[in-house]
Amino acid sequence: MSRWVWTLLFWPFCALAADLPAPWVQATVTGWEARSVVAAGGSCPVVLANGVVVANAVRAAAGPNYPITVCAAVLPDKTTRLTVGGVSVPPPPARVNRIVIVGDTGCRLKGELIQDCNDTAAWPWERVSREAAAQHPDLVIHVGDYEYRETPCPANSPGCAASPAGDNWEVWRLDVMAPAASLLAAAPWIVVRGNHEMCDRGGNGWFRLLDPNAYAGCVDYTPPYRAKVPGMKLLVMDTAVSNDRRLDLKQAAVYREQFKSAVVGLPKGTWLVDHHPIWAVSEGARVPKGSTTSPTLQKAFEGLMPDTIDAVVSGHIHDFVAYDFGGVRPAQLVVGNGGDAIDGISEQPGADTLIDGLAPKRSFITTAFGFVVLDRDGAGWNGVVHGLDGAIMARCKLAGRSLGCR
Repeated sequence: MSRWVWTLLFWPFCALAADLPAPWVQATVTGWEARSVVAAGGSCPVVLANGVVVANAVRAAAGPNYPITVCAAVLPDKTTRLTVGGVSVPPPPARVNRIVIVGDTGCRLKGELIQDCNDTAAWPWERVSREAAAQHPDLVIHVGDYEYRETPCPANSPGCAASPAGDNWEVWRLDVMAPAASLLAAAPWIVVRGNHEMCDRGGNGWFRLLDPNAYAGCVDYTPPYRAKVPGMKLLVMDTAVSNDRRLDLKQAAVYREQFKSAVVGLPKGTWLVDHHPIWAVSEGARVPKGSTTSPTLQKAFEGLMPDTIDAVVSGHIHDFVAYDFGGVRPAQLVVGNGGDAIDGISEQPGADTLIDGLAPKRSFITTAFGFVVLDRDGAGWNGVVHGLDGAIMARCKLAGRSLGCR
């Protein structure tokens, strides 16, 4: 290959500062896209899918607090080889046999709630990313809450010294793109919007970088979509603004209409993937022991949950939690222990713990940082709940609406 061709392929990334991320692949409402970040005003890199050039266009130009250009290339079906600016990127999966699930990964800086962002023991998201990537997944599902640095690091907190704060590129770089580099390079992602990506928090960065819709600025609601993942049935829903502590009837009405349309013709064996658990016990520094989540979503889905949905996969609670409701409703899986401060639910819910009027038949909770790996096993999935440094915290089995961990 001639020198000028190599230059054409590589120059956008070679010319970038080292703090810009490598390209990645993610699901969108229409299929799969390769996304990349270049310096403000830079040209989008050349994308080759199966050796053929694919159009790569500006998704979001530079703007206030975001001195970067985000590019997106729609990938053709059956892409098996992919490079972006000469960088090899994992193509969309032909079939998914292994999934990594992570969630709630950013470093908490909000008022008096302070994490030591400079300490990988106190904020281990980079370690989680690296160890999860070593599992060689076919697909990564991030269930939301990426950007947590909302207020400046206090002068008396050396553990987060020099950290930026707010909805800006430097925070998104440090909270998301840099620590997630290993996992972004390991497999394509499905990304879910969390409440930390609301418009008054990290929403601008979310819509520029990760939102699966065409970029049009920050909005409160985006419609559910069915991810095009061979061999899987995933309904992805944006519940970012949902009030999880008290019933908000206006929000419930919006989500109800969205869900009513989304479940028409939904195939059996679907997973609903969102940020907020519909049915779970919650506990934390500001949440009373024994509280349950999501009255707004419970109202929205009341009487609408079809028997074609087997599981709800969520984050938001900063622990690993699994609930089985005896087949009366979908199993509820919560993976919110990817890096932000652990909530630490102190006890398993008992037979007298009603969650939206129903006590779980089985439940499992573990309160440590980590991630989940699901391996296909016939019609079901075997799960391993990983802690850090190779620790295995639980083994699970998900088959239909049956979910058990030990």
